[in-house]
Amino acid sequence: MRDDIASETGTFDAAEEIHPLFRGAPTSTEFRKLRKRLVRETRAAIETYDMIRPGDRWLVCLSGGKDSYTLLAVLHELKWRGLLPVELLACNLDQGQPGFPATVLPEFLTERQVAHRIEYQDTYSIVKEKVPEGRTYCSLCSRLRRGNLYRIAREEGCQAVVLGHHRDDILETFFMNLFHGGRLASMPPKLLNEEGDLNVLRPLAFVAEADCERFARAMNYPVIPCDLCGSQEGLQRMQVKKLLDEWETRAPGRRQVMFRALMNVRPSHLPDPKLFDFTALMPDASDFREKDVPILREH
Repeated sequence: MRDDIASETGTFDAAEEIHPLFRGAPTSTEFRKLRKRLVRETRAAIETYDMIRPGDRWLVCLSGGKDSYTLLAVLHELKWRGLLPVELLACNLDQGQPGFPATVLPEFLTERQVAHRIEYQDTYSIVKEKVPEGRTYCSLCSRLRRGNLYRIAREEGCQAVVLGHHRDDILETFFMNLFHGGRLASMPPKLLNEEGDLNVLRPLAFVAEADCERFARAMNYPVIPCDLCGSQEGLQRMQVKKLLDEWETRAPGRRQVMFRALMNVRPSHLPDPKLFDFTALMPDASDFREKDVPILREH
């Protein structure tokens, strides 16, 4: 991580608010440290995975959850400070869940002077119709949401769809694939879609979920719970989250160690012949010496 990241984000002691998204921000030392850490880690992920192409337009997906609120605020902080030379457009996809508070996000974004688009698409009814009772909604729900977000990004002239997945989401996906999918894979911080016209970015890749929760709660953002996937019991992701929580309780810092492991992969030490050329691992015949061969004598 470059030293200038810390220096350029070290001016949080000023009393003035940086952006309307930070209206009413706590002035405590603890919150200032949290805010600096979020900005530092987000910028580090953006630089590590080369997410910025100056002049691009990013569609920042806002679900109304703690993670997407954190993403929106930190990206605007970076842009405000001249460290993110892209245009930001917030987008909420209202998927038609019964009781969804449709006015909360438009009012929030308008009051805080955030450019945005609200899109209504009733994917909720499709998911409820297509998914049998007792099965999880997540897979179909996410595919429908992703398809709509790609369409909106193209309509708005965006080059990237930006999501609020954090470090813990990446870890949980890794273990879900390990336990249930039979593969070593997770969420990449940067991905080119199949059509090759949009990047999918996850700038919170280095950020802990607990920090997102602390930040959104301290800012008193109007968090909207998920009444579809989030309402189901016994989800594989929830089971994995519980397991990681138990590990973290027994050994604080375990999540960060595991995440570092995902950034320190050794293909030659994994048994995947498609990942590493094991057939090339042969000793050099020129190193073979006759003197190394035992001589058998007749008696």
